[in-house]
Parts: sequence; C-alpha cells; structure tokens
Amino acid sequence: MPQSSKYQRKSRNHFGNDRRRGNRKMILTEEQKKKFNELMEQIGLPFENKKLLVQAFTHSSYVNEHRIYSFQDNERLEFLGDAVLELAISQFLFKKFKAMSEGDMTKLRASIVCEPSLAQFAEELSFGNIVLLGKGEEMTGGRARPALLADVFEAFIGALYLDQGLEAVFSFLNDTIYPKINEGAFSHMMDFKSQLQEYIQRDNLGQIQYIIVQERGPAHNREFVSEVQLNESALGIGTGRSKKEAEQHAAQQALMKLSEQEKLK
Repeated sequence: MPQSSKYQRKSRNHFGNDRRRGNRKMILTEEQKKKFNELMEQIGLPFENKKLLVQAFTHSSYVNEHRIYSFQDNERLEFLGDAVLELAISQFLFKKFKAMSEGDMTKLRASIVCEPSLAQFAEELSFGNIVLLGKGEEMTGGRARPALLADVFEAFIGALYLDQGLEAVFSFLNDTIYPKINEGAFSHMMDFKSQLQEYIQRDNLGQIQYIIVQERGPAHNREFVSEVQLNESALGIGTGRSKKEAEQHAAQQALMKLSEQEKLK
C-alpha cells in the first residue's frame, strides 16, 4: 500500500486538488460535482472538507490513469475507515446486547463488517454510481464489484470521521446499519435462545418455555409464530419459516425487552 507523510487537510471550499510539484489537477465535471452534492444531501451530513469526500470515492485506477499522486486515492481512508467502523459497531453491540458473550459479539461484528455486507450497504446508497474509476476498471465492471464497493464504504467512513468526528459516524450508522441490526438482519449468525437461557439462569429469573401459538400459510410456504414465556408470562414473540427460526426470533425479542427493562432500573 502506498506510503505518505501525515495526512494534510486542505481547502474546504471547493472540490478538486491543489497543483503541487507539477502533478495534474483533479478536475471534476459538473455532473460529478452534482452527484457528490446530491450524496451529501441524501445522507444529511454536508462535508466541510469536500476533498475528503472526493478522495473516499477515488479508486487507484483513476489516480493512475490521470497521473495524480498515489496517496490521493481512497486506500488510506479505507484503512482508517475499517478501524473506525469496527469501533462503532463494537460499541453498539456492547451496549445493546448486554447478555451476549465476547465470542458471539465477535461473530456478529464479523458478519456486519464483512465484504458482502459492506458491499450491500454501499449498493443501497448508490455509492457505485459516484466512484471515480479508470477506463479499464470501468469496462470490466468495477463499479458493481463487491470488493470495490466494500472498500469505498470503508473509505467513506474514514473520510466522515476525519471531517466531522465519531458522532457523525454514529449518526450515519444510526440511519444505515444499526436499524438492520435491530431488525435481526444478521440474526443467522447468532444463537439468541442460548443467550436468553444464560441471561435467565445468571439472574435466577425462573423458567422459560417456547410455544408455537400459530401456524399459517400453505404447506409449501408455512410460517410459524412462536412465543417465549418466562414463568408462564409472555416475554417475546417471533415468526419464521421453521419452528426453530420462529423461536430464535422470539428469544431475540425477549432479550431486547429484558435489556430495555435493565436500562430503566
């Protein structure tokens, strides 16, 4: 990976790069400028230093083709964004899932910050439409390549952190990733039933049991509704294509309820 001295912040009032030591100036088209401005409006976080935003979306192929300094691509921001993202996700999981073990949190975090997940986040935000690519990368489908999109997402996080700090990163993730965690988008990586059992046993809260309260839909597309009870009182309810899946979702809801109750103590 290219090396450089300390990252320097430059002019904050326009897109583009300064002309230094004879390197070519990065000049954005009006259409490109429009896309970056639309992105800032979309996420509701206008960048003070717009050059950081542009750099986050500048692929090495574009830098090479336009003979711009190598450290002006997004690889350094990707390096930083990777660390910032892991911190932000780790903090969220630590605060939200109070009964989750270190091992389970590690597995869940890995499923959130892995390449397929990050590429999906970037795709949902249409990041691929904004990336600055060299002609060769463009012709070979780089704009839709998962690895490239994942890198851009991390670079964007790094740029956002440098421009506005951790709180801005938390705010952005609160609109993009945290809701997916709350909705159970990564629950396939977790054993909520085991976590709930450990939580109940740790605090000696009583006995839990799972009951299938409803089955609906045709045989080839059956959906189950499960209720988890604590001392015969309903604690959580969940649905799924199998009884096991429904029970997992019921346990997840129960854990969230217990977590909220603990906060009020």
